Amino acid sequence: MPWTCCAASSPSLPRDVGDVRHTGRMTIEVRPATVFDDVATLVGPKKPTSNVCFCLSYRIGSKENVALKGHARAERVRELCHQDPPPGVIAYLDGEPVGWAAVHPRNATSFARNRLIPHIDDLDVWSLWCFRVRPGYRKQGISHALIEGAVAYAKERGAPAIEGYPVDNGGEKVNLTMAYVGTRSLFEGAGFVKAADTGSVLDGFPRVLMRLDLGASRKSSKKA
Repeated sequence: MPWTCCAASSPSLPRDVGDVRHTGRMTIEVRPATVFDDVATLVGPKKPTSNVCFCLSYRIGSKENVALKGHARAERVRELCHQDPPPGVIAYLDGEPVGWAAVHPRNATSFARNRLIPHIDDLDVWSLWCFRVRPGYRKQGISHALIEGAVAYAKERGAPAIEGYPVDNGGEKVNLTMAYVGTRSLFEGAGFVKAADTGSVLDGFPRVLMRLDLGASRKSSKKA
């Protein structure tokens, strides 16, 4: 199901899942990323023959990610869009795709094996690791809507918790090419709290593990 919110240019208060606030600015709808063309619009490479982007580097294994190029890469993403759950969520403004967030169960991503991002417990958590807002729509609350929509989707699917791995930049400017992971303050604004340090660094800033408990049924992958 879609999640709708109204966002001003600088939203600061967390909103309940499904809540609609009339700020007089714009209404953003966040939906599961099941439409390949919309995913391609937001995170597809500029060159059709490229072997990068489409937000695959953490979603699939490293070997497959490096090998996929051009049409084969696009078809792999199309396949993911038809899977349940799909590879992320998309923010729409008046039906136009304007933002992307990659969110998925951690055990089905490369974060399950990532040595730099710690596992702090045995919960079957979901990971939220990439944001992309189209030029012309930035600084309008799209990222805030995306993180809220991703949280709502994970909770609806029964995730006990969701975590992200943003940079802890202390308010300093982050290079746009590295800003896809989000910032600590963005996650804190959505109710996440720092759960651990990581061994990862982007643009000179350390990444931290931010966690939000969703209150769902807790499952452990290990026997007691």
